[in-house]
Amino acid sequence: MEERSVDVAVIGSGTAGLNAIGQIRRAGKSFVLINGGEPGTTCARVGCMPSKAMIQVAEDYHRRMVLGRYGADGYQALTLDGKRVMEHVQDLRDTFVDRVLGKSTDNMPQDRFIQDYARFIEPTLLAVAGQRIRARRVVIATGSRPLVPQAWQAFGERILTTDDLFELEDLPTSLAVIGLGTIGIELGQSLHRLGVEVTGFDQLTTIAGTQDPEVSASAIELMGKEFPIHLGKATQIAEAGDKLRVTAGEHSVLVDRVLCSIGRVPNLENLGLENLGVDLDTRGLPAYDPNTMQVGDLPVFLAGDVNDERQILHEAGDEGKIAGYNAARDQVTAFRRKTPLLINFCDPNICAVGRRWNDLDQATTAVGQIRMAPVGRALIMGKNKGVLRVYADQPSGLILGAEMIAPKGENLAHLLCWCIEQGLTVGQLLRLPFYHPVIEEALQAALYDLYGKLEAKNEGLTELAPITHQPTHPSR
Repeated sequence: MEERSVDVAVIGSGTAGLNAIGQIRRAGKSFVLINGGEPGTTCARVGCMPSKAMIQVAEDYHRRMVLGRYGADGYQALTLDGKRVMEHVQDLRDTFVDRVLGKSTDNMPQDRFIQDYARFIEPTLLAVAGQRIRARRVVIATGSRPLVPQAWQAFGERILTTDDLFELEDLPTSLAVIGLGTIGIELGQSLHRLGVEVTGFDQLTTIAGTQDPEVSASAIELMGKEFPIHLGKATQIAEAGDKLRVTAGEHSVLVDRVLCSIGRVPNLENLGLENLGVDLDTRGLPAYDPNTMQVGDLPVFLAGDVNDERQILHEAGDEGKIAGYNAARDQVTAFRRKTPLLINFCDPNICAVGRRWNDLDQATTAVGQIRMAPVGRALIMGKNKGVLRVYADQPSGLILGAEMIAPKGENLAHLLCWCIEQGLTVGQLLRLPFYHPVIEEALQAALYDLYGKLEAKNEGLTELAPITHQPTHPSR
């Protein structure tokens, strides 16, 4: 069997793998990129981008319902063609995939890109496509796939995942969504707004990964007004003629299709990780350092969704960069990870930033809150629903985190994430400008509520800093 040598072998051409390659190229090292599945990132093919295309169509169509407030007639008669919706989503999806491929593997020399599955023989020796590749370093970035219980696989194409949903030619008439995390809530709400009869199920008692009790209660209330949601019971599926019967406790519904969104599993089959010579956990994964991405003391690095930790594009990108940087060098460097940021693009957005509720020290944490009902800009938009909660260290005023269900939450969450990343306090934020009328005034109100519960206070006016020296150019 032919054997060749490279500095770094990267397994997986998704977001993490491509970012690793970028670092390896910058270091001037030789590499080979190996990909056994569909080329293109999960985000572009079956994740972030096609889902957001569907969400946008659903939101625009749903938005017609506010027109009656303005005296508009005829909006009730508007209809939607499911086939054209799916064509539109698929066209955009193909555009995003083509862009990824055009900037990466399409232009990569054949000796540097192998479209096949790799297997470890030793920590630095891979078998792939009838040859052996000896690499000084290896990056594992094989990604993940949707989890479908084996018993449910017998129902064939009637069980959908995100790998299948965006391939449909038309929208189903009825659908059960099992698993109401980020994916289930986003797609469940969107499909409901597109005219699909949707019912949601989850054995958890929360949705969209919420932890804060106030935000969780608001999220369940608001999403439950759009489509039925049944929580806290295990779900069963059974044949019912040409339909499926989905049952959880005393709740049962007949549907055409089931969207299974109960989680994702790492792509590890036939990768031969047992040949690394280290212990593997119950998922089949070796232990690794999240700041270096190194597996033990091996010249092997793990990055992206395959590690089953932060399955988010920007996190996968960062992990790929860390892994690629270290794989291209003799000395391994530890990097500080960014402030956690989670955004659910349902309407209103459900977001979490920084320290989560379950990890807070309740004895030293203060909480500021604002309900969205009286927020002027939200009221004008007809979206004044939800709640924003911000957490701070009570003695110092340092902002720790936040959770919310709020209109334009994706923007509020970014602002708070950047502030936490910069180590700002509540008092410092209140001295920043807030325009009127904007959604950010909701954040300002929550910060005022939080400020009153802190020991750390600003000198002089809360909102303005006193001048401690004569300015060179006085304000006019």
